[in-house]
Amino acid sequence: MRLLLYNIRYGTGHAPGYHLPLPFAGFFKRTEVNLQRIIGFIGAVNPDIVALVEVDSGSYRSGYFCQAQTIADKLGYNCIVENKYNNNSLAQRVPVLKQQANALLTKQSVENYRFHYFEQGVKRLVIQTDLKAIAIFIVHLSLKYRHRQNQLEQLHLLTRETDKEVIIAGDFNTFWGSRELNLFLAATGLKNANLTNVPSHPSHAPLRQIDFILHSPGISIDNFYIPDVRLSDHSPLICDFSFTKS
Repeated sequence: MRLLLYNIRYGTGHAPGYHLPLPFAGFFKRTEVNLQRIIGFIGAVNPDIVALVEVDSGSYRSGYFCQAQTIADKLGYNCIVENKYNNNSLAQRVPVLKQQANALLTKQSVENYRFHYFEQGVKRLVIQTDLKAIAIFIVHLSLKYRHRQNQLEQLHLLTRETDKEVIIAGDFNTFWGSRELNLFLAATGLKNANLTNVPSHPSHAPLRQIDFILHSPGISIDNFYIPDVRLSDHSPLICDFSFTKS
């Protein structure tokens, strides 16, 4: 099976003019043209599962359409999408921010899905999707180190509640380096699919490994690579995997 993890930055792109005429001005620009480029890329990769971080679920930027659903409809996926701030968050009251989401797209049959929320951090959503033999968790961890460590502790507890093989995919914001995950990996037994620690951010000159695909021991990584694609500030991660036991 093929998994694509991509933080698409709400489809706002990563062009040289992103910060013109003001810093982060590109964050507020319309996204339809770049989204079509992203759809073309995903279609060419043809993944079985797509983990999307930073999706616009229907603000003016996307023409009031959900980007994840647009991709799903165009390429023939089932779509699970949810805003990444909990209902009590101030962000849910702010235009544009309240349409910021994460999503999972899959061509597999979905047995169940659930939305969990961390206790700390602004970005708290965890999307858990149960397929036949695997539970997939999509996360976007906090910008604050202390909050990230708390979120990882809670994520560990969530993974213990399933008897399926596990994949955790997302933007972990590990600005202190991948060593931030050492205790988490030791506690969970999960492994990093990116064995050589190839960086994925920023996409034009990758320096940091902050996007991760983590997997349980019953999953074998057959191929992993990070293509040179610059449709977002993050590079996409592509992982081909199989199961080591029936």
